[in-house]
Amino acid sequence: MSVDAPSKKPIAEAVEVPTFQITLRIERYNPEFDTESHYEDYEVTVHGTDRVLDALHTIKWDMDGSLSFRRSCAHGVCGSDAMRINGKNRLACKTLVKDVNPDKPITIEPIKGLPVEKDLIVDMEPFFDSYREIMPFLVTTGHEPTHERIQSQADKDRFDDTTKCILCAACTSSCPVFWNDGQYFGPAAIVNAHRFIFDSRDEAGDQRLQILNDKEGVWRCRTVFNCTEACPRGIEVTKAIAEVKRAIITRRV
Repeated sequence: MSVDAPSKKPIAEAVEVPTFQITLRIERYNPEFDTESHYEDYEVTVHGTDRVLDALHTIKWDMDGSLSFRRSCAHGVCGSDAMRINGKNRLACKTLVKDVNPDKPITIEPIKGLPVEKDLIVDMEPFFDSYREIMPFLVTTGHEPTHERIQSQADKDRFDDTTKCILCAACTSSCPVFWNDGQYFGPAAIVNAHRFIFDSRDEAGDQRLQILNDKEGVWRCRTVFNCTEACPRGIEVTKAIAEVKRAIITRRV
């Protein structure tokens, strides 16, 4: 009995993705040589599906190894590559070149309100100092439980949105109050306090509210909504801040 050989399907030809030229205008600063920052232009060849991070990699790896910026996972999870792209805080790994008007020079700058260490790298310690001050961890009393702390879906829904924060500082460094007042906690710290203040398993809500009731706490917020617009995770930051303000007034958490 003969067996027919399997038919061979033609191999699809690879589709060539078109490329085009863009200009990245990057704010540069090297403390070893510069007294102030300046801008440098780079002509980069990119594909239509490339991200701004891909263009920065091309410059770093093939054109100018002295360019400095932070990046880690490159998939919008670590939050390390937050920067100002055409005047708005974004993650370079989530921003497609085609979505930021590639026909004109694309301006890349470090996020505002934090000291610039080199090029697009800023000192994040003031940001994390505020984050640590609001006690971003679960506080409970009594003996260690022998089983999982059960929580209803309704209770979880109260703070679920603010669990999405990746500490990229995009919200805080987009806030004009933070730019002008280095003591302000900033939106990210308040968002992370919100995550525990409204957690039914936590027992330090009143303590966090006292911390945020300080003159540099939630009352410095002017409800500009820059923070909500800048958040790459879509967190309703301004709404969370308003809920913390309300909790301070009512003391019902």
